[in-house]
Parts: sequence; C-alpha cells; structure tokens
Amino acid sequence: MRSEQEVNKAIEQYSDMVRRLCMIQLKSYADTEDIFQTVFLKYVLSSVAFENEEHEKAWFIRVTINACKDLLKSFFHRHVTSLDEILERPVQMREDHREVLEAVLSLPQKYREVVYLHYYEGYTAPEISRILGKKVNTIYTLLTRSKQMLREKLGGDEDG
Repeated sequence: MRSEQEVNKAIEQYSDMVRRLCMIQLKSYADTEDIFQTVFLKYVLSSVAFENEEHEKAWFIRVTINACKDLLKSFFHRHVTSLDEILERPVQMREDHREVLEAVLSLPQKYREVVYLHYYEGYTAPEISRILGKKVNTIYTLLTRSKQMLREKLGGDEDG
C-alpha cells in the first residue's frame, strides 16, 4: 500500500487528467467521479514500482480507460438513463469551443481516446501506441480518420 504522501502527490498531479479522460469516455459527471475514485483506490492498493513519471502517467491513463470501458460494458450502465442525459446543462463556454467539444464527444470511443491523448495530453502516435497496446500505424489511421470526421462535423477546410 502506498503512503499518504505518495497518494496526495499522485492526486495533485493526475486528478485533472483522470477526470478529463473519464468525461471524454463517459460524458457523465457522476460516472466520472465513480471512476476517479476507482482509479485512485487501485493506485493506493497497487504495488507497481514505476520506472519514471511517464510510466506512472501511462499507468493512470491505461487504468482510467480500462475502468471506463468496464463501466460502459456493465449491465447497469447499459440499462439506465442518467440524469445528465435528461437535464440540459447550462452553457458556460464559448460557442466555438462547445461545438468542438461536442464534435469530439460525438466520435466513436476509439477515436475519442486517440484525439484526447494526442491533442489534449500531447502524446505522439508511438507513445499512444504503447499506452493503448495498439500498433503505431493503427494510431495514425485512427488520428487521420478522426480528423476527417471532425472536419465533416465542423465544416472545416480539406487542407488540414
């Protein structure tokens, strides 16, 4: 079990990233908070010795994505409509930012993951490949297809 100091440092360092990943995957504040707790509980109980900060960050990303996928596959989640879907959320961001966010969130999950990791976390395709356990060329393909989908949704130019 990890020390309180280690846990506090990890929460301070990775909490925003874990929450953003969850929101991209789950689109629900309540589910995000559940997975957030699950991820950090796994960290507390984990005995994994990290080689460096990048290894630790990749561990958090992988555990978060897996926990989100597990939740999305669960019987309960597939058969319940959340209040987030029913209630309209207040608009507090600029229209163009909201439009881009909605377009990214409307992408299929495999595309949302690579878009988030590449554009929001700044990972390269080879790094994303290692994190997600997919081939580098698959990551390049997913990024290319997601850019095309976003261009179509947002009405961007064809030059990139």
